Amino acid sequence: VQLVESGGGLVQPGGSLRLSCATSTFTADYYALGWFRQAPGKEREGIGCISRRDDFTRYATSVKGRFTIARDKAKNMVFLQMNSLKPEDTALYYCATVLGLDGCSLRPGTYDSWGQGTQVTVSS
Repeated sequence: VQLVESGGGLVQPGGSLRLSCATSTFTADYYALGWFRQAPGKEREGIGCISRRDDFTRYATSVKGRFTIARDKAKNMVFLQMNSLKPEDTALYYCATVLGLDGCSLRPGTYDSWGQGTQVTVSS
C-alpha cells in the first residue's frame, strides 16, 4: 500500500488546513487508517483514526472538537480537516493504514504502512 500525504503548509494560529491522504491500491473496506504527527524531539502521536467499514472515528484529546477525519471511498482518499490551529499543532503529519483491524487505533505500532508525511507549521 502506498500512501501520499498532501495539504500541509504554514498557517496562522486560529486558521485551518485540510490534509489529504491518497492511497494507491487499497479498498477502503479492508483498511483502517490513522493520522499521526511528530514534532521535533517528541514521540509520534496518534491524533485520529477511522475504521474500515462503518467510518467509526476516534480522536486524541488534544485535537477533539477541532480536527475531523472523513473518507472518500470512491477516490480512496482520507482527509484530516484541522480547524482552530494552535502553534503546538506544528509537526510533521503522517497517515498510516493497517489491514483487517476492527475499529481503529491511535497507537502507531498498530499500523504497518506509512506515508512520507506533510509538514504543518502554525505560526504568526
